[in-house]
Amino acid sequence: MKLTPSTFVLALTLTSPLHAQSLILGLGYADFEFSGSSDQALASIEYQHTPFHQRERFSAAFAGAASIHANGDVHLGVGIAAEYKLNKDWFIEASVLPGVFIEADNANDLGSKFEVRSLLGLGYRFDGGDALSLAITHKSNASVSSFNPGVNAVLLRYHLSF
Repeated sequence: MKLTPSTFVLALTLTSPLHAQSLILGLGYADFEFSGSSDQALASIEYQHTPFHQRERFSAAFAGAASIHANGDVHLGVGIAAEYKLNKDWFIEASVLPGVFIEADNANDLGSKFEVRSLLGLGYRFDGGDALSLAITHKSNASVSSFNPGVNAVLLRYHLSF
């Protein structure tokens, strides 16, 4: 392969750090799977530390997040977040954050205080490093309880990189 200025810039882009630390703010809507539950709006805040692993287009980092539902339901989780860079601007994000779910309304009981939030999203990174993503999440107790209805959500997320 001939090394031209454009291939050199592309190589630097694909091997450069994908992101540093991030604070991610999200707004969305939660759909509880149990018929007696109350679907509602939710907000989330997530912190992703500087990646502990980076290889070519892939990075993994420790993360912590809080989701607050309109009625006061709260999920707090910590775990691993990953990002796969599709090209200079677009990326796929995923995370698994085990944690605690505290329902404000008994109708939104998910079967256990222990709930795992999994996330899959598609995002676009701006020139300054910040990004916007659309993600789906699922919270479930991984069948540690016989009652495991779960809750799904869609979130629009803004990633502040620093």
